[in-house]
Amino acid sequence: MKKSTKNRQIINNVYVNEKYDDMKSMLNLVRNLKEQSEKFNDEEYEEYEEEETQVKEEKTKEYSVSGGKIVVHGMSEQELMLTDEEKSAYQETMEDFVEQVSDMAEFHELNIYKNNVEWSGDLLKYDIRFYYSIVEVEGTYIGNVNMLKINKELMETLQKVKDYYATFEVKWAKILASRRTTELNTGEGLGDDVSADEVEDETGVV
Repeated sequence: MKKSTKNRQIINNVYVNEKYDDMKSMLNLVRNLKEQSEKFNDEEYEEYEEEETQVKEEKTKEYSVSGGKIVVHGMSEQELMLTDEEKSAYQETMEDFVEQVSDMAEFHELNIYKNNVEWSGDLLKYDIRFYYSIVEVEGTYIGNVNMLKINKELMETLQKVKDYYATFEVKWAKILASRRTTELNTGEGLGDDVSADEVEDETGVV
């Protein structure tokens, strides 16, 4: 009897230990899952909050140029500025389109973003809308097409629209690059460790 009782005690101890280990493992697993979930939720919320802040902070400013309109998108007043050179570039863009593609066109606003320029308009003779975007290769699109008769004249016009995209892309890609350069140069300043007073002392100007 004593031996049997001792065996049962050993078995019970082993069983209890195994149950304890299983329970401990389960608690650790639950704790890890909870920590991962909280971390994911925090990261997700931070990303959402950042996106919401960016959307709220974006501003636009409109400029009228020779009967057309430019809309500049940016986060600061500096990004919303438009130079005389950029206004002239848009005037040239409209004039060149009329000369090289069609003189029966109605232009929509040209949108300048930090990393893209978009422009669209309507070809009145065919009731077709064209759309250009410089962030895409061959970024030329046609829309508003309803039961349009295809003939030689139409195909030639569409080819002109497509060909003019190359001119548009080169011109406005250069302007975007110039805007970035200007922004970087303006943002450099004097540096955080050098005050205006120190610069005046070094140059002898008070």
